[in-house]
Amino acid sequence: MPVLALGVLVGLAPGLGSGAASAAVGTGSSGGAVSARAEGLAPFTQQKLTWKRCAADKPAAFQCANLKVPLDYQAPEGKRIDVAISRIATSVPGKRRGVLTFNPGGPGGPGLDLPLEAAGGLPKAVRDQYDLIGFDPRGVGRSTPVTCGLTADELPYPRVTRSAADAAANEAWARTFADKCGAAAGERLPHTTTRNTARDMDVMRAALGEKKLNYFGVSYGTALGAVYMQLFPHRADRFLLDSAVDPKRMWRGMFQTWASESEPAFARWAKWTAGQDATYHLGRTPAAVARTFWKLVARADADPIVIGDAELDGADVRNALRREFFTVRAGAEAVVRVKKAAEGHKVRELPAAALPDDNETAAQIAVVCSDSTWPRDPGTYRRDAFRDGARYPLYGDFASSITPCAFMPRGAEPATVVDNRVKSLIVQNEWDSQTPLDAARGMHRALKGSRMVTVDEGEGHGVLFGEAPNACAQNAAMGYLATGELPDRDVTCRATPGQRSSASPAPGAFSGR
Repeated sequence: MPVLALGVLVGLAPGLGSGAASAAVGTGSSGGAVSARAEGLAPFTQQKLTWKRCAADKPAAFQCANLKVPLDYQAPEGKRIDVAISRIATSVPGKRRGVLTFNPGGPGGPGLDLPLEAAGGLPKAVRDQYDLIGFDPRGVGRSTPVTCGLTADELPYPRVTRSAADAAANEAWARTFADKCGAAAGERLPHTTTRNTARDMDVMRAALGEKKLNYFGVSYGTALGAVYMQLFPHRADRFLLDSAVDPKRMWRGMFQTWASESEPAFARWAKWTAGQDATYHLGRTPAAVARTFWKLVARADADPIVIGDAELDGADVRNALRREFFTVRAGAEAVVRVKKAAEGHKVRELPAAALPDDNETAAQIAVVCSDSTWPRDPGTYRRDAFRDGARYPLYGDFASSITPCAFMPRGAEPATVVDNRVKSLIVQNEWDSQTPLDAARGMHRALKGSRMVTVDEGEGHGVLFGEAPNACAQNAAMGYLATGELPDRDVTCRATPGQRSSASPAPGAFSGR
């Protein structure tokens, strides 16, 4: 799943209260209220962390600790929860300038192991300067996890709505999902938000004894970074955002971009594949290639296609291949496999994201539902799914279908409006299946102090450590982390569609969600 963002007001005016504690609530309150909240947060911002080796099978330098944070920042004297954090400290005397914190995406993605991933993937000029800090966001992994007790059949979403029967079944599923989460996670759901995770990051900063935070976020992590910059503008130092979401489209709007942006990606794929007919034999013209695909969809609806252990109908084929079309070679290879399976050949599984577990899905839904306002009328989703299924045939009936958010409790606070001039760098592929280029441009507009590096014809979700990392974008991004200098203006890098990468990307935790 992808990405996402939210938060609230603007943070603190400078000079109110002591630095770490006064910033940690991140609201535009009066001086007296801020001071009172700062005092209430002192047990958290001034806590002493106990570091231990994370695991016997991990390097001794990889250390973990538990950070205590309030469940509800409006009532910090109330219930506390744990946030698991990790670090690999730099050992270069005289070069350390602070901490670099990571988020891999989601929401719901665990980040505790990211310092290990980053230690092998960052250039020495960056690595020498920072203690690398990872954490599982609240509700995720080892950070007081939320769970809903969902079965394997209840986990996947979005779900297709092609008929009235689909709509009724999906509404029943969404109600059951919401009821299970409410019974299992209860009071924590409205507080499992991007806004509160950003506050947790600031408590972590203070507990680490740092005046400012440096940050590298991918996919949903760009939203988390943007909300932190909004709430704590004077605490944000070097912020690098890879594959960005649009803060104004959170959350349903981002889901719906998967439908609208899939159509031009499909057209581009069909054109490229037609030029490679000698290799793939899917059609000599874009129209012929498109017909090949849609015939396979129709065939699967009439007689499911067996791939691996699964039987795929037409909706399954569309859902499985939508992401692949943004990377033209991968899309062509995937359609060839479906075609062979339809012809009776034994074909192994299609490329697909691993099914998330109950915790990851529960945490994701909690954030998605609590961060923004969703329609409460199931009829809205039915009408939108039928409309968008006709408008965007590849994925529209998925992207606008009902989610459990129609029945989940609302968040404890309004979402953060992102609109600031904090300096940051955004890097973005032109053809990104999860956070389309237009969404990154929306983030760029909201972050008026940002510069943006766009990879023209860049493919895939995740620029810097994805399947085909772009050297031009990497140089700009790593140079920024090493020196703090943003480019004078926005930068365009170049990529070749369909080209296989000879680079060795960092491990998969950086690929985003």
